[in-house]
Amino acid sequence: MNRIALVARLKPGAEEHAAELLEQGPPFDPGERGFDRHAVYLSAGEVVFVFEGDEVEWIVDEIVNESFGAVAQALGMWRELAEGPPRIARSVYAWER
Repeated sequence: MNRIALVARLKPGAEEHAAELLEQGPPFDPGERGFDRHAVYLSAGEVVFVFEGDEVEWIVDEIVNESFGAVAQALGMWRELAEGPPRIARSVYAWER
């Protein structure tokens, strides 16, 4: 299984709006898209989207490049909250029982 994270720095004061967006869940069905796991972490200054599954980078790339629909609309809302583009973080260490 592969893991990838998208890390975005939030604009000052954007945490509350980010939390509201996250309460709605993802604008896609993670299982139907081919993910094994998906989690989102929110801090006062950043949001981290973690995706896990086979060929996960291809799936994420496909999702963020959609030009219309619910995902494109959600990405537009996140762009308003983020300072610059998200950064990609790849897994370098993971432990599981």
